[in-house]
Amino acid sequence: MIKRLPLGPLPKELHQTLLDLTANAQDAAKVEVIAPFTGETLGFVFDGDEQDVEHAFALSRAAQKKWVHTTAVERKKIFLKFHDLVLKNRELLMDIVQLETGKNRASAADEVLDVAITTRFYANNAGKFLNDKKRPGALPIITKNTQQYVPKGVVGQITPWNYPLTLGVSDAVPALLAGNAVVAKPDLATPFSCLIMVHLLIEAGLPRDLMQVVTGPGDIVGGAIAAQCDFLMFTGSTATGRILGRTMGERLVGFSAELGGKNPLIVAKDADLDKVEAELPQACFSNSGQLCVSTERIYVEEDVYEEVIARFSKAAKAMSIGAGFEWKYEMGSLINQAQLDRVSTFVDQAKAAGATVLCGGKSRPDIGPFFYEPTVLADVPEGTPLLTEEVFGPVVFIEKVATLEEAVDKANGTPYGLNASVFGSSETGNLVAGQLEAGGIGINDGYAATWASVSTPLGGMKQSGLGHRHGAEGITKYAEIRNIAEQRWMSMRGPAKMPRKVYSDTVATALKLGKIFKVLP
Repeated sequence: MIKRLPLGPLPKELHQTLLDLTANAQDAAKVEVIAPFTGETLGFVFDGDEQDVEHAFALSRAAQKKWVHTTAVERKKIFLKFHDLVLKNRELLMDIVQLETGKNRASAADEVLDVAITTRFYANNAGKFLNDKKRPGALPIITKNTQQYVPKGVVGQITPWNYPLTLGVSDAVPALLAGNAVVAKPDLATPFSCLIMVHLLIEAGLPRDLMQVVTGPGDIVGGAIAAQCDFLMFTGSTATGRILGRTMGERLVGFSAELGGKNPLIVAKDADLDKVEAELPQACFSNSGQLCVSTERIYVEEDVYEEVIARFSKAAKAMSIGAGFEWKYEMGSLINQAQLDRVSTFVDQAKAAGATVLCGGKSRPDIGPFFYEPTVLADVPEGTPLLTEEVFGPVVFIEKVATLEEAVDKANGTPYGLNASVFGSSETGNLVAGQLEAGGIGINDGYAATWASVSTPLGGMKQSGLGHRHGAEGITKYAEIRNIAEQRWMSMRGPAKMPRKVYSDTVATALKLGKIFKVLP
């Protein structure tokens, strides 16, 4: 395989290899994929429809019927080899991610490392999480009870453009390890990142038809996947999550979703301001702020407010922005013109309402077509959309609060609850963290520590999602639970000739004794 890519269109051989991995009819209309660094065409994929989805499900269901009989040891071997291939090809993978998304090198590296970490975790732990488990039976010794995990079948996966490796593959890995097939719809802006990972999975030994990719519009291809899958994993907006949730609810089929956020960060007066200065740019502007868990609002206790805004503004202004594979750039591009327009509108509305621009606040067409400066705003008036709506760009506002209680109230004052952060002493951090309504909370960290702790389930509260990724739940959600109870020697209703009242009294006495001696469940 090619080791590195040019800063331009995909090489023809690689492009065709990736196209061949889709389940799309290759005589369909073509959709161009644009490289955000330059605005030029990177390549194309095919505009899929319901028939393509039908074809993908037929192939994947046939493959899953065979895959379900593979052992945990065989699956582990495949995915540990995939882990090694991801690391071996990390430069190529970072190139593809950057070409599709416009993100900087460090943000692309985060994706590659996340896939490797997640894959290794589930490859090493899938057997433990999914093996048969002996459970206490209704009657000790007489009832033998076993809990089994059974694959759902074919898992549907709909992923956004902002993290096409992480979200395109890290959710598929546990689904496949659990014995399922996957039919995936990557975003039309970033299909090649998902496809190159499927290529590596097949190279590692995954059966060719087990993971299918269909490219096409969300309402058509995504809707068709939701209508046929046995479980749906979705990452995207809360609005789209509601639409898909209605579909899955009507079908009575399982659904897991990571949705929108408006993530707060609190700076307490006992915080280490050197840590604050170092961490805030990463918490707010990684991946150009196009990250579900990145910080969009900051609340600072008044004793340290002036110093925090001075330090943060200086650090944000100093960030290097650029297009290319060089590691020196701390921030890259937005994904496309629509996202640039969205970010510009939020900032322009805030400025028109009287907000103060501490730094940034404008696009940078001199660097590339979709670049926007890291932007920090203060004094944003009430009622401004920026205060409550997700921007999904390199924009954050900062606000002074009198007390931590006020900060917590403001932090919890939105319908979202995806991620939150607090900077302060260990005592303060833990005290505040216990009051924040969010699925992931970093103390003296923006989001990286919670995300990278893959052994712990992570998801959103309130309107930020359903279900979790990571941890045991990140793989068991892709399986049904089967309860097998074997009754031995005596019926649950008691000996055949024992009167029912006598048996009932005997069981009641046994329950009382069981509580005392702790021998019954």
